[in-house]
Amino acid sequence: MGQFVDLTSSDGFVAPAWVARPEGTPRGAVVVLQEIFGVNSHIRSVADRYAASGYLAVAPSTFHRVKQGVELGYTGDDMQAGMGLKAAVEALPAPGVMPDIQAAIDYAAQQSGGKVGIVGYCWGGLLTWRSACQLQGLSAAVPYYGGGVTTPEEVARTPKVPVLAHFGERDHWIPLDSVQAFGKAHPEVEVHVYAADHGFNCDQRGSYDEAAANTARERTLAFFAKHLG
Repeated sequence: MGQFVDLTSSDGFVAPAWVARPEGTPRGAVVVLQEIFGVNSHIRSVADRYAASGYLAVAPSTFHRVKQGVELGYTGDDMQAGMGLKAAVEALPAPGVMPDIQAAIDYAAQQSGGKVGIVGYCWGGLLTWRSACQLQGLSAAVPYYGGGVTTPEEVARTPKVPVLAHFGERDHWIPLDSVQAFGKAHPEVEVHVYAADHGFNCDQRGSYDEAAANTARERTLAFFAKHLG
């Protein structure tokens, strides 16, 4: 259903993105932001599922500025490698990887002819939150267990578009009290907490929770249907 294409950012940097197209005319588009494991088979399957729901899906490689062709699994060694790559991207001079996400949004809008939403998982959830606050051309944003979203620096941001946020109450990376504080600071954000761990949406991880993943997906699709079409 999908294939990699090259996208060019505003500074001329070229990075690949997995693009999955729906059958028929897209109802809109969804930019899918990776975890710390690259645009791997799981992220590609997530994009493919959004395409199956009628959306043009675009998953840009947000590691490409520091390392090309990253496709990790979910072992301990993979986790360490992914955390190192994330740290390298976060250490880039501003605006860092944000122009690459903007290029994906622009491409999604052009190719779909409709409104664009954004969804991200883990580190991609953090980038989704930042995109909702900083970038242009979005109509909705859905961060899943975005590590760092509930820190004071990120809480201080203001989203430009409607946001639906998913968290796991047993997530040892994101303390529940910080999630509750985030919700109080942003009453405009629709926050849902699930009886699940970090990474509950990923069926390739031991923390996968089918019930939580299905409920979160239903809520996300309803949210996108409302704001994208």
